[in-house]
Amino acid sequence: MSGVQLVTVREEDEGVRLDRWFKRQFPGLGHGHLEKMLRKRQIKVDGARAKTSTRLEAGQEIRIPPLDPILSESMGPKALSVSPADVADLQSRVIYRDKDVLAINKPAGLAVQGGSNTRRHLDGMLDVLQFDSEERPRLVHRLDKDTSGVLLLGRNARSTAALTEAFREKETGKTYWALVFGKLGKQSGQISLNLAKRQSQTPGKRGERVEVDMENGKPAVTNFDVVDVTEFKGMTLSWVRLEPLTGRTHQLRVHMAAMGSPIVGDGKYSDGRMLPEGFSKNLYLHAQKIRLPGSKGKSGDIEAPLPPHMIEVWDKLGFKLP
Repeated sequence: MSGVQLVTVREEDEGVRLDRWFKRQFPGLGHGHLEKMLRKRQIKVDGARAKTSTRLEAGQEIRIPPLDPILSESMGPKALSVSPADVADLQSRVIYRDKDVLAINKPAGLAVQGGSNTRRHLDGMLDVLQFDSEERPRLVHRLDKDTSGVLLLGRNARSTAALTEAFREKETGKTYWALVFGKLGKQSGQISLNLAKRQSQTPGKRGERVEVDMENGKPAVTNFDVVDVTEFKGMTLSWVRLEPLTGRTHQLRVHMAAMGSPIVGDGKYSDGRMLPEGFSKNLYLHAQKIRLPGSKGKSGDIEAPLPPHMIEVWDKLGFKLP
């Protein structure tokens, strides 16, 4: 990083604190060094002075100053020691690859990025997905740890920037499949409920929680349609197709819970309903498809088959896959 950079905040980073954003992007940058650059106004957000606690908004520009070579070398994603089994598993999950783009079918339970209590994560294992590229692949967007499905990676700086811009400008389309409790009031429709992040007030459950807040929340819109409905051991369960038009944190999970049909296996936002007998303790939410913008070699849909725990339940419920 030899000169000043201007980095645009992605939609999935909406609401993230500035210091946490830097920690995600540049794990090697210490908090003290970040504070010093902020005090000297070397780092700015949309040209204005910022603090570590500044909450980011999609589309804002972060000014990152030149850094000395020693620090620059330590700021790349921290590679993890990857077992041969993990190497084989990750490489087998590639569902699309060309010279610019790579897509994998992320398993449920694998975090995309690291955190204070997360030592095993995809970002630390991306070296094993470099294949014939000269550059290490880069994350373009994220999925929740417990959500499976299509995850895109840029195979070089140019394609990563183009894909990031496509997500920001909503030139991509995402389709999720979910299993939810109950029966929605209509076959299809649109959910438009503003969402805001809150610190959890529940004893023993620390961390952020997303809630519906029509007055102070950010707009969040999801299209839905019901694919199938069935009764299973006295419970009504629905297979729902969801298309988020915005990318708020936990958007689909909160929207479905607000509709009175929480996603099966969602311990964070469910209303206390127990898992149906014989179901595994996984989240039944899958990023089934991403539609890429139309450009030569990268147009069309990338689809990810259902994970084993959802295939097993689809079979139990008699749902027919297309």
